[in-house]
Amino acid sequence: MWGGRFSARPDQIMEAINASIDTDKRLAEEDIAGSKAHAAMLAKTGVITPADAKAIADGLDKVLAEIREGKFQFSKALEDIHMNVESRLKEIIGEPAGRLHTARSRNDQVALDFRLWVKSACGMRMEQIVTLQKALLAQAESHAESVVPGFTHLQTAQPVTFGHHMLAYVEMLERDRTRFADAIARMNESPLGAAALAGTGFPIDRHMTAKALGFDKPMNNSLDAVSARDFAIESLAAVAICAQHLSRLAEEIVIWSSAQFGFVKLSDAWSTGSSIMPQKRNPDAAELVRAKSGRAIGSLVQLLTIMKGLPLTYSKDMQEDKQTTFEAFDALDLSLQAMAGMISTMTPNVERMRASASSGFSTATDLADWLVRELNIPFREAHHITGAAVKAAEQAGCALPDLPITTLKSIEPRITEKVFAVLTVDASVASRQSYGGTAPVRVREQIAAWKQKLSA
Repeated sequence: MWGGRFSARPDQIMEAINASIDTDKRLAEEDIAGSKAHAAMLAKTGVITPADAKAIADGLDKVLAEIREGKFQFSKALEDIHMNVESRLKEIIGEPAGRLHTARSRNDQVALDFRLWVKSACGMRMEQIVTLQKALLAQAESHAESVVPGFTHLQTAQPVTFGHHMLAYVEMLERDRTRFADAIARMNESPLGAAALAGTGFPIDRHMTAKALGFDKPMNNSLDAVSARDFAIESLAAVAICAQHLSRLAEEIVIWSSAQFGFVKLSDAWSTGSSIMPQKRNPDAAELVRAKSGRAIGSLVQLLTIMKGLPLTYSKDMQEDKQTTFEAFDALDLSLQAMAGMISTMTPNVERMRASASSGFSTATDLADWLVRELNIPFREAHHITGAAVKAAEQAGCALPDLPITTLKSIEPRITEKVFAVLTVDASVASRQSYGGTAPVRVREQIAAWKQKLSA
């Protein structure tokens, strides 16, 4: 493609390190869409004839069909998807193919293709997030009143409802979804027509190609257009944050499904066995989701590192932007699908969760609150009294609700039998009626709101 300047072929290793076709062939659909829009614009502005534009469009359709059918022969000698497509186009239509690259460069071409791919990938992940949210919402609705221990420091803190716990992840995922939406909004400008870096002297219409390709407008600065990769970096940040949220949920599934906890049972479809231990039921899908978050986070760091020292505009370093981005989006794709499958088919063990929620003096805060509310004791004093009650129960080897009233009165004489009404886990969760709290009435309100939002 640059034979006029060079008289010798590149070294074999140079060809190997320079070629990107094994990676960027995934951009074939975007590359051909961009080329068709570019050719149509060139014809409308009089840069090429309508006959050449039609030949180019028809030829590109044939190239795309070959790629979709698996008949296209990709060549490393042609380096990338752009030259592979153009070379095959020339074989099909001849001389008009040479006019396609008028008023553009591979610099704006790859910037366009990559931006189109990332934009589409963000939209697809948004749809997958909604699918997972609906699976979580279904579990929340089924278990709006099922009690489970809430933890801090992985120690029993206060009882909550399982539905409330599921909704916490619905909220996290909604922020992930909007991060992808925000990224799409910022990347929705077309770099096509920036050419190599300075624009072009041909009378092109960049607004026409931007509209044809689904962008809001063309990018304002040709230098920025070919050199910007922050759209990919921002999208990878959204991928990494979402993957980290999935990793937290995966970790809880691993813990919950263990014999020691037994809070949930994963379906056979999302569990594996052991080659030596017949009794094993391993949450491998959850563990792999947890691991793939590392790949997503690593991809973000990798692209930031690739771009951090590059002067304007294009440098060949930027050829390495696509593989790491593809890998991160692929990892999130699998993770979201796997998590939706696990959540939608897992079976919570309501009895086991309730028993665990009742242990560890989980209603101690309710005792302190009762002392404040009913006896007008300052909270710090109530905290001290409750601590003494917990210590007494610990020494007696019983739960707080099982402490004799005489023991409680020996700690604080004003305590009455009425206190026992607040020391059950059901009373505890029912009392948490502040906005965003775990009370079943609040959980059901949130479920109704989310059902309406996710069905809109």
